[in-house]
Amino acid sequence: MKYYIAALKKYATFSGRARRSEYWYFVLFNFFASILAIFIDRILGTTFNITDLNGEPLFFPYGYIYFIYALFVLIPSLAVTVRRLHDVGKSGWFIFIALIPFVGAIWLLILFFTDSKYGPNQYGPNPKGIGNTDEIDQIGIHLAP
Repeated sequence: MKYYIAALKKYATFSGRARRSEYWYFVLFNFFASILAIFIDRILGTTFNITDLNGEPLFFPYGYIYFIYALFVLIPSLAVTVRRLHDVGKSGWFIFIALIPFVGAIWLLILFFTDSKYGPNQYGPNPKGIGNTDEIDQIGIHLAP
């Protein structure tokens, strides 16, 4: 839950890097919150009434509450996705690779599961703190007064 709240606090922060755990916990809690919003829409009867060409009602589980929630988390979802791509050394524009049918989505999913690039990159320091300092700068640091 703390990663979900952290992603919401960084509402429109597209710079920096996001660890795998931050991204996947955000996705997990976003999934459960979406299910809850759909459930509330069904209970309250606020689902959209969609009909086919013959006027027959179609099952459409989404409603006003889900729509408001989806609009609320659209920017944070994009931001955490871009930061996750930054963590593996890719530009945020790389999200458009998903537009390539089938292969693009798989490639993007593989990137989301890929571990962080070691040390800092052009998008910032490693959020895990691993490799952020150069070893040569650490020589003799314990001798300093």
